[in-house]
Amino acid sequence: MARRVFITGLGLIAPHGEDPVSIFDRIYQGDSAVRLVRSGTADFGSDLPLATVDFTPKDRIPKTQQLFMARASQMAVVAAEGALQSSGLFREGQSVENGEMGVYMGCGLGGAEILQEGYRTYFVRQSRRGRPSTVPMIMASGPASHISMRFGLHGPTHTYSIACASSTVAIGEAFRAIRDGYLDTALSGGAEAMLNDGSIAAWERLGVLASSHMDGPEASSRPFDLERTGFVLGEGAVLLVLEAESALRERAVDPIAEIIGYGVSSDAFSLTEPHAAGQEAAMRSAITDADIEREEVQYVNAHATGTPSGDPIEIEAIKNVFEDHASNLAVSSTKSVHGHLVGASGALETAITAIALQKGRIPPTANLTHPDPYCDLDCVPGYGREAPELTVAVSNSFAFGGSNATLVLRKV
Repeated sequence: MARRVFITGLGLIAPHGEDPVSIFDRIYQGDSAVRLVRSGTADFGSDLPLATVDFTPKDRIPKTQQLFMARASQMAVVAAEGALQSSGLFREGQSVENGEMGVYMGCGLGGAEILQEGYRTYFVRQSRRGRPSTVPMIMASGPASHISMRFGLHGPTHTYSIACASSTVAIGEAFRAIRDGYLDTALSGGAEAMLNDGSIAAWERLGVLASSHMDGPEASSRPFDLERTGFVLGEGAVLLVLEAESALRERAVDPIAEIIGYGVSSDAFSLTEPHAAGQEAAMRSAITDADIEREEVQYVNAHATGTPSGDPIEIEAIKNVFEDHASNLAVSSTKSVHGHLVGASGALETAITAIALQKGRIPPTANLTHPDPYCDLDCVPGYGREAPELTVAVSNSFAFGGSNATLVLRKV
């Protein structure tokens, strides 16, 4: 018999900060965390709108461990501790209550800054004497492994590296494992830190990064807007504690939200161009998995990154899935204020969606001042909206390579 699965803890290292409630409140107000950042040197670089994280491991991670941890892993470990503490499963100085907990993480590039450092040592310094720890530090599986080691978690430790869908797939697979009886509890989410110069230059060359808007860099991420020029690259780590109903009832814990459905698909179309049919398939699969009618969905946290081609495709897919009900949906992209965290993006948006259900408040698409006529659904422009009746919501993640993932969440 399928078991119910609940979100009981959140840990965030995000562009807006670390406290989930204050982060949601800032996002709800349309308060952008995007700033103009210099990438490269004065003579060789660019000033770009980016969503950076004010994070340093300092005394939060022992210095001997920091030596073997890339930035993504450092943020992941701290976010994991926050999630465990908020769920009541861990207190400083004590061990985690459930050592069989699983770790399901999404990460796109791993230790990108370490990889850059290694190539700089080889090509610029013309030396083969790089860090002995380079290989384990650049692996995308680093964040999951360090979480497992740090908290003594002996359950399955898996990493999903599926570009922008990485952490949504990680959460979905953890949800399935718990629902189907393989686990009682899991830490799941994503971590990404690719704001090093080399990675940013590669994204620039791809032509998908937003240019600074005339209203200021904070207005540069503009999903569904006619003036959108691309997405704002961000960084961070977000972890969710997922528990079977029996586990949280035993601890008398109040959950944040329930995950009720998960769907995945592949476009089989293009490495970089989205395809509506594939996105539709993921959403349909998730709604079927949730065993609900599509008319029960009230809010969609859209993947919508702010690219000229991507946003209309997602709107088309939503219309095709929901048909007449699409006009009743609220559809927003919170990337408008926190940027695109790639491998951590889906986890952040799932956390935001969970809090939205808990609070009965729909976050907005900030900077939406000139709506694209091809994006003609209710995209919640500017500021958040009170929605005390909000019960069921969807969170979409659609990745380069055509991998699509959708989660369905319900209020508790």
